[in-house]
Amino acid sequence: MEIRNLIAEDLDDVLDLRRRSFGPLPPGDNEKWRRAVLPALGEGRYLGAFDGSRLAAAARLRRFTQWWHGRPQPMAGVAGVTVNPEDRGRGVGSLIMRAVVERAAALGDAVSALYPATTPIYRSVGFEHAGGQYKVRLPAEALRQIRPSGQVKLRRMGPDDAGEVVSLLHRVHSATRASGPISWDEATWSLWLENKDDFLYLAEDGFVVYRWRGDDMQVENLVAGSAETARALWSLVGSASSVARKVVAAVAPDDPVLWMLRERSSEEVRQSRWMFRVLDVAAAVERRGFPAYVSCEAVLTVDDPLGGGGSWRLEVAGGSGAVTPVEGAGVTLSVNGFSALYAGVPTATLRLSGLMSGDDRYDEALDTAFAAKPYMLDYF
Repeated sequence: MEIRNLIAEDLDDVLDLRRRSFGPLPPGDNEKWRRAVLPALGEGRYLGAFDGSRLAAAARLRRFTQWWHGRPQPMAGVAGVTVNPEDRGRGVGSLIMRAVVERAAALGDAVSALYPATTPIYRSVGFEHAGGQYKVRLPAEALRQIRPSGQVKLRRMGPDDAGEVVSLLHRVHSATRASGPISWDEATWSLWLENKDDFLYLAEDGFVVYRWRGDDMQVENLVAGSAETARALWSLVGSASSVARKVVAAVAPDDPVLWMLRERSSEEVRQSRWMFRVLDVAAAVERRGFPAYVSCEAVLTVDDPLGGGGSWRLEVAGGSGAVTPVEGAGVTLSVNGFSALYAGVPTATLRLSGLMSGDDRYDEALDTAFAAKPYMLDYF
């Protein structure tokens, strides 16, 4: 098997591979898909595994920004991992995933995430379960009863507003010290904002993307930087309650809308779990935000069979972190374990699941420094 960059001439074969793995794209989406993936070809972010001249597997590295405790950093979103039916069981999936990890690190990304169709293959190359996309099903009438102040000005938005959307996400996720949410790059946002079936509204400090889903409404994205804007946007979605009975919305696990509802007893929540991997320990720690009040240190050994391991002294102070190489074991984690710790999984969970061992005197400090409730609004 040879791993190489995909080129434009390979895209018909990639579409056939996708069809055999995920089913066909909806009618009319092929051209939009090609427009979305072309930039990845030129950036070396779409890899293929070839058996001679035949494409056996493919995987794409999407360019995202991801926030950790309110601080943004580049993130490699692994998507479109596909293996031909006749090549499954031959180790091709593991081969291309190892190449994906190495390529993401070479491109300068310190962290990566993906939504798994199956856990073992991704866990075998260092990814670990970290967060979720939470979709809650709410009565549309309950959202209609959220009373806006009437002072928030909303306008329709489109592709020309992509830059404002990206800027707004940076402001809001930083101010709320969010962990896990992502933003597409401006060009991709512009492409998504072309969708004629979506309802798109923008405020000074928030926006919403929603659409009909059968007889219900589906909220793809709703981000707000103030209580007034949050109430205005959710009330807007709820205004369809004369026709739509339910609203299915992607939300944070502690989303403010859940505290705006007049009645709240039980909720129907569906989670799509995502997995996370640290590619470069030093860069990932340096780029992450930490609680400003935390001041601590710990000695960590991270075992990464793909080459990113080592022993470091971790120091956290003033909202920032750094690591320096040291001798000695201290706390020992697999790269899976360190990735989970980075995403806020408690040390007790990591020890009991076998992802962490060694000196336990740093556990409370690590739990405090890396505390997070990671989530994503977007599925990729």
